[in-house]
Amino acid sequence: VGVTICRGMLRKLVGKVSDSLETPYEALLAMLPKEGLLNVDETGHKENGQRLWTWCFRAYLYTVYKISPSRGSDVLVEVLGKEFDGLLGCDYFGAYRKYMRLNGNVLLQFCLAHLIRDVKFLVEHPDPKNQAYGKRLLAGLRKLFGVIHRHETYASDDTFRRALETVRDELVWDATVESPRTREALALEERFYQHTESYFRFITEPSIEPTNNLAEHAMRFVAIHRRITQGTRSEGGRRWCERIWTVIQT
Repeated sequence: VGVTICRGMLRKLVGKVSDSLETPYEALLAMLPKEGLLNVDETGHKENGQRLWTWCFRAYLYTVYKISPSRGSDVLVEVLGKEFDGLLGCDYFGAYRKYMRLNGNVLLQFCLAHLIRDVKFLVEHPDPKNQAYGKRLLAGLRKLFGVIHRHETYASDDTFRRALETVRDELVWDATVESPRTREALALEERFYQHTESYFRFITEPSIEPTNNLAEHAMRFVAIHRRITQGTRSEGGRRWCERIWTVIQT
């Protein structure tokens, strides 16, 4: 009986805390469309066997989590609107590319760390042509990050930017002109043809990182929490997680 009473009191306490966080949470959510730079990521969430998605929107001074039944671009439209004219750091997932098509104002920076993983897939591919192609691209990406890591050694920001542009041009040449035209290579080649600016926007927009590590780091404790709790059981639990995660990470 005592345990039952304690659980009931705990549920009431959690509910009161969640209710008290509603207003500041909604205020932060409303601020997101006004941000000039956001890093965004999403991961799975369980609720009574139902598959949901936790979205993370990381701004400079705060982070907002939103749990949604959708992993599509409709969540981005709902949260940011169709007029958002800032920069989004994200991976190559289709929802972000669709959002870019729906919203002609938004600019994307695709995560280069994810690109490296895709290039490593070619390095390990059984086709020797793909292996050679992947190794060339991987060498170019390592050279690019080598320049990034030596930023402080350059005489000026202009010199640093020109060094990045030189390596970028070599990498794009290898990805497009030097492609072996295999099915796997063509898929990667097409990315460079269509989204070169979105992969290398960090060169001309120094405020944005070349990777999406900021959002991914903000997702780590969410993934740990998911493993421990096995998800939520109700809409109330879902709202609690959104709000308390937002407070903790912010």
